[in-house]
Amino acid sequence: MEKHIQTFLNKISYLAITIATFTLILVFLFQTPPETCINPKHNPNHRPHPKSSCDAAHRPITTIDKKNHRLWCTGTWRKSVDSFSAIFHDLQNLKHICNHTHALIVSAGGGQAVMSLNKIGLADVTGVELIDSPPLVSRADPHNLPFFDGVFDLGFSANLDQALFPSRYVRELERTVKVGGVIVVCVEMCGNDGVIEVLKLFRRSELLQARNVTLMGSKMTMIITKRSKSRS
Repeated sequence: MEKHIQTFLNKISYLAITIATFTLILVFLFQTPPETCINPKHNPNHRPHPKSSCDAAHRPITTIDKKNHRLWCTGTWRKSVDSFSAIFHDLQNLKHICNHTHALIVSAGGGQAVMSLNKIGLADVTGVELIDSPPLVSRADPHNLPFFDGVFDLGFSANLDQALFPSRYVRELERTVKVGGVIVVCVEMCGNDGVIEVLKLFRRSELLQARNVTLMGSKMTMIITKRSKSRS
């Protein structure tokens, strides 16, 4: 008798489960979305969230031009470009650069110095960095520059302090700047002793001038050298 009762109860359980499952399916199929949801029929421009990476693949990607436009319009970028422009204007006044100068910016970052030189009239400016930032900066190792000897009139860097191998860094600057050209580096502000230590890195250049400047809000010392034939 107990066995028949147990079999009967099992049948009831299976039936209840079946009814509950069927009910949930009906609710899911015919439920009305809440008022806070966006009805695609009323808003044809609405695009649902992608269910997979394949669904998201067709979405528009921001172009480099759009990214650069947003970056170049920021106050921080403009102030940085203006800061470099003040230094380059001084170099213009000192007759170290002109509109025909073929310039190399090493460790150019995002390209603020490149843009600054372009704005003051230099058309032939090459910026290099470990990570490229097109169209202003190309990818290259500052310790092993991919250029022939003596192809630039000006070599500039504001990041000699961060060089992994400073002597090799300077050697590449000297190698790629032609005899009679100018090499300018900006380092953390220092006195005469500090300038002398920096000049020890230069093997083919002679000091023209050292002066304190403000670059991107930081006090720095700008060291201007002239590429000479002498070797040591």
